[in-house]
Amino acid sequence: MAGPEPALLGEPADLAAFLDVPPDDVRLLAALRAASARFRGAVRHPVTLVTGDVEQADGEGTGALYLRAAPIVAVHKVTVDGQEVTDYRVLRRAGVLKRTSGCWPADAAIDVTYDHGLAVVPAEIAEVVVDQARALYRLDPAIQQVTTGADSVSFAPTAAVGVTAQWSAVVAAYRLNRADGS
Repeated sequence: MAGPEPALLGEPADLAAFLDVPPDDVRLLAALRAASARFRGAVRHPVTLVTGDVEQADGEGTGALYLRAAPIVAVHKVTVDGQEVTDYRVLRRAGVLKRTSGCWPADAAIDVTYDHGLAVVPAEIAEVVVDQARALYRLDPAIQQVTTGADSVSFAPTAAVGVTAQWSAVVAAYRLNRADGS
């Protein structure tokens, strides 16, 4: 069963102003959902606030446990093989738990209950998401083939929408950076 749909990262009214359509336009909302999903995928985390999330993490025999979301707002409980541990410190912005006495075991079941994300979407994220949604909304069919003998033209949907330098900069600012590049 799927959970609730993630919050949009931009305001429908802001996009509607650019497109001169109502903010409840079906295509507008679909474009905004798609742009929000694209941004979340690029930064590798949900962005918006999630409370009481339970993550089953994998230790790697190192002192750092990389969680899948940031910033970390609060850590409620951490267990290793069912035993609660408290010997860690939280690197909130990076989404990392640093073990203060040893390492996170490589072959252990590590469960972390925590809150993460942003209560308010920053304006710079909303701006690039609305910009991307505007491009997605305006996506028109592209000419795939032209024949001049009998004047034949065929169309195909454009496969992708590019990104702006501003999009790339905001993604870089909010992306979870992992040492392994994953």
